[in-house]
Amino acid sequence: MRPDDVDGIQLDVRAAADYLDLPVSKLQKLLQKRELLQLWGDHQHLFRFDTSISHIDSGSVLQQKNGCFELIRGFPKIQRAMLLKPAIEAHFSDVETVCVEEKMNGFNVRIVTVDGKIIAITRGGYVCPYSTERVQKFLDIDLFEEHPELVLHGEMVGPDNPYIPKKIYNVESLELFVFDIRHKHSGIPLPLHERRQLAKEYGFTQVRLFGEFSKEEAPLKIREIIRELGKIEHEGVIIKDPMMEIAPLKYTCSQSNCADLKHAFKFYNDVGRDYLFSRVVREGFQAVEWKETSDDIDKRCLQLGRSILYPMIDSINDIGNGSRVADEVQMRVSSLETVSKFKEYLRRQGMETIFSEPEVAGDEFIVKIRKLNKSTNDKTLSMWKGETW
Repeated sequence: MRPDDVDGIQLDVRAAADYLDLPVSKLQKLLQKRELLQLWGDHQHLFRFDTSISHIDSGSVLQQKNGCFELIRGFPKIQRAMLLKPAIEAHFSDVETVCVEEKMNGFNVRIVTVDGKIIAITRGGYVCPYSTERVQKFLDIDLFEEHPELVLHGEMVGPDNPYIPKKIYNVESLELFVFDIRHKHSGIPLPLHERRQLAKEYGFTQVRLFGEFSKEEAPLKIREIIRELGKIEHEGVIIKDPMMEIAPLKYTCSQSNCADLKHAFKFYNDVGRDYLFSRVVREGFQAVEWKETSDDIDKRCLQLGRSILYPMIDSINDIGNGSRVADEVQMRVSSLETVSKFKEYLRRQGMETIFSEPEVAGDEFIVKIRKLNKSTNDKTLSMWKGETW
């Protein structure tokens, strides 16, 4: 069975094309090429865009309900500043000040209401059953009943995150940190301070705001912030136009780049080369902009090299000794039905997983998951048997 094979609701192609302002032939081609895919289960009236097309970003979701349509736009890719001063001057040339918020290391979701229920949509356009259960505990439905046109963009952070578990944020289990709010159909964001005020009114948590700075002082201020965030192993910052009329930029800590590499090289044959290469390049640009001494660069080289080699060496040894390397994560749920749905959700995405028996934790359950990375395991084992690269 293909990941998105379902029975039931059929997309009204002509009506959908008219709503999306696309030629019927283009929409039909997307369906034929499986670049517009129907979701399954309770969400067969949702169709996700697996690629960007015209004015619609990849990860956007089209809802078809009683002959009517609604588009939940994907979150646009945030460009990266490699050298702070020239990037800020060029990118934010039409504004006087920029705001700096924390970029958190977690799992990105869009939160909306569908059929009167809050759901969490992943960057790829899937409805994640686990994230959905959790956000229903974090958010009040009143927000969406009073503002049905809005989509919350947030980061799911904490040790009970089965995608990117982090213990660095002083979060006991899992929390949602909102970093953006956008209008559903247009994708236009709320101004930053308006969004932060809305968060206060409805009581949901948002990412930390470090301040609003003139463009002249921003590079130095951001460098100071990045140094402090690096010490506590946080990820980095997002630089924003206060009115959100200009797209944001991101900038990350060296420690975050190395943490990414450390995890990636444990599964060296599963992670894309671009993912690995880009993080090494960031280190070079940051060392130049910060005018590092030879001693500083040597420390950076040592940190970078250790992040790459040690996890890979550990994986090669483990597989040679008969073990299978895996991501070991956990989730905390209120309902065991969520566990079954999440297991099916991962299976449909082609992930090989092993779920433990649920452990009772108060009025909830903790389930541990081993996510097996087949390519690295198979490739390494074959080389232990004498296969060449």
